Amino acid sequence: MRGHLLLALLVGGLGGCSRSKPAQPAAPPPEATNQVPAQGVPGCTLYGAPARSGEVPDVLPELSGLAASQRHPGAFWAHNDSGNAFEVFALDAKGAVLARLVLTGAEPRDMEDVTVGPCAPGESRTCVYLADIGDNFARRAQVRLYRFPEPEALEDATVPVEVLPFTYPGGPRDAESVVIDARSGRLAVISKSLDSLGDVFALDGLHAGAPIQAKKLGTLTAPQGMDRATTAASLHPSGERLLVRTYSRAYELRRAGASRLEDLLGGQLVEVPSGSQAQAEAITYLQDGNGYLLGTEFTGQPLWLIRCR
Repeated sequence: MRGHLLLALLVGGLGGCSRSKPAQPAAPPPEATNQVPAQGVPGCTLYGAPARSGEVPDVLPELSGLAASQRHPGAFWAHNDSGNAFEVFALDAKGAVLARLVLTGAEPRDMEDVTVGPCAPGESRTCVYLADIGDNFARRAQVRLYRFPEPEALEDATVPVEVLPFTYPGGPRDAESVVIDARSGRLAVISKSLDSLGDVFALDGLHAGAPIQAKKLGTLTAPQGMDRATTAASLHPSGERLLVRTYSRAYELRRAGASRLEDLLGGQLVEVPSGSQAQAEAITYLQDGNGYLLGTEFTGQPLWLIRCR
């Protein structure tokens, strides 16, 4: 969102008003040759170079989250952040709009990310979770997720949401990232910090009604401590890999055999390919986990698709 641009400048991101189009970014970097191969985990061993798959459509001038649909192959759920209508869009990887859902039942303040996974532990039905967790000045007494089932068909509709409130131990936090474990339905958020890649908080027992308190699981630190301010994240379908996005880079946390987020946090964090974008705020694994898609604020900016080498 526009209120985050000062933070972006402080950590090396690009600033500017989200209502105007910046200059087109440079061509993507050549295929990385210094990648750390993934060993013993599902998904790509090495990633290829970013390929421009499409561009951010006009309906998403402040694109802040992307998540691969688990019900509709090739579709991605996307949304704007604060100051925009309460709605979510289904896109393809080219940025073409497949459906527009008008949401009811809440008044969001600052939606920052989206994820898709089980509607409840053990359920095969999948839900979309929108994270109203932005809090630039750490003043919100409670924040919340919004949940609704993935629709059977990709068509325009009006959809009610459930409100799932929570608080943080020790007081308010700014955050822009939400993930879900496809195996268990467990949700977690990652805070946005100038000191690290953020603290990871599990949302155990999250439900409509009274807020629950998040549980801190650990802190993410970039290699050599050279990056910070996580703007988006995505958990691999296997639960053994986690993508983390900042304004300038993308990282992947890996740990073979990780059965819980706590296990994964003890894994290896490495940099992975990311295309140049004006204000990088969205990342998601593809539905099959073999690659990922990168999004950004500003209409007309590229959507970068990274697949296995």
